[in-house]
Parts: sequence; C-alpha cells; structure tokens
Amino acid sequence: MDQKTFIKTLRSWQNGSISRRDFLGRTGLGLAAAVVATNMPGLLTSTAEAAEQGKIGDRLSLATWPNYHSQENLDNFAKTTGARVSMSVFGSNEEMLAKLQAGGSGWDVLVPTNYTISTYVGLGLIEPLDLSRIPHFDPSAFQQKFMAQGTVDGKVYAVPKNWGTTGMLYDSGKLKNGPSSWKEFWAAALGPASGRTMVHDYQLTAIGNALKSFGYSFNSLDPKELADAEKLLIQVKPHLFAINSDIQPSMRSGDAWLAMSWTGDASQLHRDNAKMQFELGKEGGELWSDFFAIPKSSEHKDAAYAFINYLLDPQHNKLEVLSHGYPSGDKRVDALLPAAMLDDPIMYPAAEALSPLEFGAAATLTSPARAELMARFKSA
Repeated sequence: MDQKTFIKTLRSWQNGSISRRDFLGRTGLGLAAAVVATNMPGLLTSTAEAAEQGKIGDRLSLATWPNYHSQENLDNFAKTTGARVSMSVFGSNEEMLAKLQAGGSGWDVLVPTNYTISTYVGLGLIEPLDLSRIPHFDPSAFQQKFMAQGTVDGKVYAVPKNWGTTGMLYDSGKLKNGPSSWKEFWAAALGPASGRTMVHDYQLTAIGNALKSFGYSFNSLDPKELADAEKLLIQVKPHLFAINSDIQPSMRSGDAWLAMSWTGDASQLHRDNAKMQFELGKEGGELWSDFFAIPKSSEHKDAAYAFINYLLDPQHNKLEVLSHGYPSGDKRVDALLPAAMLDDPIMYPAAEALSPLEFGAAATLTSPARAELMARFKSA
C-alpha cells in the first residue's frame, strides 16, 4: 500500500467509515503485528494503540500520589496515543476528595485508596467502569482483598493499581537505633531524631500511627482514644522537621532522618542508599490498596480508559513496579519481575508482619473528629 492510500484508509477509519479490524486488515498492520507478537510481547496492543493516535484526544489529566509512576510509561503513552499526561500530585485522600467535590478539577483519572471508594460512589463523583474497555484487567490475577473495595453494590467503580503498607523509614547512618514500633517512632521523634522527623500530611496515617502507639485501632473514632493520640501529636509537633507526605527530598538530602513512609518511597530510597531502613510497626498499622477510577466530570473518557488499560498491560505494569517499587498485586506482573525484587521484604513483607495491619475504614475519611484533630495538630 502506498502512502497516499494508507492515509486515505486511516482517515476512513478515524471518521468511522470502516472498523478498526478493516483498517488493520487493509493496511497489513494486523497481519504484521500477529506475525511478530510472539517474539515481542505487547506489540499487538501497541500497534492497535498507535492506530488510535489522535482518536482519544491530545491530553489526559491524572490525580495521583508522589513518586508513583514510570516516566517511561507516561512518555510512551503520549507517543503511542497522542495524549499527553499532566499530573496533580496529592499527599492525602481527604485533600483529593475535597478538590474533586469543589468541582472544576479537570481530572480524567484519579488514584483513590481502597477505603475512600464507597464515599466517592455515595457522593456521585465517580462512575461505574465499562470493563470491556479495559481488556488488560483480569480479576483472576488479583487477590480478592486487594480489589474488593473497588466494587460497590455489585458495580465495579475502580480497578487495582498497587498495594502496600505504611511503616517507618530511618537513615541508619544518622540514627543508630532505629525504631521497630510506633511507640519507638514517637520516642525517637522526641529524642535522638528531634528536629529530623517527618510525619505524613494525611490524617489517616498521622492519627492512625499515633493511635497504634497506644495499642488502639488504626481506625479508631473513640473520643478518649483520639484525645490520647492528639496529646501525643501536640507533644511531638515542636520536634518535627516537617509534616509532609512527600518524604523523599528531605530524606535524600539528610535534612530528615526518620519518616512515616509508604512502601514505594522506602523501596526507592533503599535502592539508592542501603542505609535507608524500613520497618513495620510491631503493634500494627496500615495495609492499603490503590485503584484507578474515572470521575463523572472527566472530559476525556476515551483517553482515561486508554490510559488505565495501557498501564494494566503486564509489560507496561512491570515498568511501573520497577520504577516505583510498589507491588502491583497482579500475579502476571509478578511473573515478570526479577527474583531480587520478589524477595525484597520492603515490598513483600513476611505474613507475620502483615497480619496485624489494618485496611483504612471508610468512616475515617469523613470523620469531623479526626479532621478537626488533624487541623489542631497542624496549627499547634
């Protein structure tokens, strides 16, 4: 087929005059992809996506978390589809929720944590997903506990992105006796790590990990227990380096020695500096899973579906995990990862370390008591 005929055929497909199958067949792209797909996994998908360049628009707005995506994937998605990804990065789910409730976010995809999804659904902020448009999502590849909360009243509103834990990270070159419990974490903040400790700007983990130091539930709404947690947080506040969920810059520079940390931040920092050590609290703490969802207000839904499907391709998802160090929860992706990563106790803690951890509870997101406590802590 000469160039002129190819362009004419492409325009016919883009205008809806012929189907994508017809386009691939007439141009030979479908046959070419099928011939080499067995030796180049993902090529068939990439070819089809390339054919869609321009069809889904030229932009996609993503609301997500710090240090949470492969730049290579974002760049390649833009090259393949023509849709450039712009990111809004948040440090807490309550901040993300407030922004979407206020309207005018412009987001096409957001990355909510498991316990928030029922609230988004109840407020009418996200829509059920058309799973036929996400063929790379295979429910059988995920453990039920990491995907269950994406389904509300029998409808799937969100599909899994990653899972992880919330623990404590310390620089063993600066802090010789690092903590292994939340009680020890707060003691270190008051003592040897005074002025060098970071706490998440996120009420679920900041309050939850204060609660755990007393042996209370991570999700407690009990007034007495919350009062104990507040007293501790107010006591520690003058000794903190910062209240900030993006811990990496300060930990890398040496300004901070101790921080609350999510799995991926710990993985990335330990990879670059072996003195960065990660511990889960012996008393427990948080186990979480994050999801992809599409806001009802999305103006680029074709791009949103294409983006989610692109990243759930196991070959692309592998690049995500290699970049950010969070386990995907997808057994197809695990099969592609190096053994050293699968054996990494930061990413895949032993069962006994995971057993005391709790998933966040939906009630904590909208609890006035916890929101007011966090506000008092930050303003103290």
